[in-house]
Amino acid sequence: MASFGDFQFEIYLRGLAGVREDLPLTYAELERRAGAALSPEMLSYVAGGAGNEYTQRANVAAFDDYGLIPRMLVPARERDLSVELFGLTLPSPLLMAPIGVIGLCAQDGHGDLATARAAARTGVPMIASTLTVDPLEDVAAHLGDTPGFFQLYTPNDRELAESFVSRAENAGFQGIVVTLDTWTPGWRPRDLTLGNFPQLRGHCLANYFTDPLFVAKLEKPPEEDPRAAALMWALTFGDPTLSWVDLPWLRSLTALPLVLKGICHPEDVRRAIDGGVDGIYCSNHGGRQANGGIAAIDLLADVVAAAGETPVIFDSGVRGGEHIVKALALGAKAVAVGRPYAYGLAVGGEDGIVHVLRSLLAEADLLMAIDGYPAIADLTPDALRVRR
Repeated sequence: MASFGDFQFEIYLRGLAGVREDLPLTYAELERRAGAALSPEMLSYVAGGAGNEYTQRANVAAFDDYGLIPRMLVPARERDLSVELFGLTLPSPLLMAPIGVIGLCAQDGHGDLATARAAARTGVPMIASTLTVDPLEDVAAHLGDTPGFFQLYTPNDRELAESFVSRAENAGFQGIVVTLDTWTPGWRPRDLTLGNFPQLRGHCLANYFTDPLFVAKLEKPPEEDPRAAALMWALTFGDPTLSWVDLPWLRSLTALPLVLKGICHPEDVRRAIDGGVDGIYCSNHGGRQANGGIAAIDLLADVVAAAGETPVIFDSGVRGGEHIVKALALGAKAVAVGRPYAYGLAVGGEDGIVHVLRSLLAEADLLMAIDGYPAIADLTPDALRVRR
């Protein structure tokens, strides 16, 4: 039976033929090469975080506080990393987190489509952002048999929000992920230094510019006056009044699984579940929105405890396979990765994303095998010790 860890043998066998792997196998090298491939503006936007980026760094560093305890003489020749999520059977717990500029990370400027094709090749679902270079319908068409999810930045125009969700349903997306912490941009010094805000330049706004409700707000079509269209986007993008009283409205928009992203407090978990959501997404936006917070991984156990049987998705600071395993042991049902696959796209296009995803899964799979955890069900909090 093939396993994700077999990817290493493909690399070794190519090495026997004199072919060395030309894509990075460590996050540090991936980040370095992406820095050379991306424009300064794009690198700033993808790599940067809020404030002095303390929370961004803490998200990554906090994983080192958790150590996996090896168990011996456990038959682990075959591993099962499959998961059931919202009635779907997925080959692994790995997801691709929504990235609002992933389209611009590709050399051809169509990174959303490349990401969807990588999802189709790997079976790793893509959570497509509201902010895409190509319309959500075109993105969904490249997913193949791999499920996709649509991430909603709730605009202050409720009819437009309803239109986005309806379009996502009709396109074949199989869940709606509502991001709660981005109704206004965070304080991002890297981008401020460069005066860099891609959407204000009209980038990654295809879902708006192809929506009849949004276009009807404009005096001229977006292609005739892109600056005015971008300004209208800025006036429409976020809803600062969105609150718990609006959860019934959000729930009413779709019969698809509804997930709230940005939940880090147990009381918010309980309120979300009481409001009828199908999933909790524990995340602090990778440290991009608010600085000075707690590493997301340190909040995961309490979120999982409050969620009970409701599945919890986790992201923030995931850089390697060991991070995936640790998040699973703390109770996450699925783990999403962000910057690594964006860097993979920048370095190697669609193949670069596939390489990053396969590398993450191979490392996670091999770690579980060697440490004696052949199935995700074997990964519990008792498998970890806190090193503090």
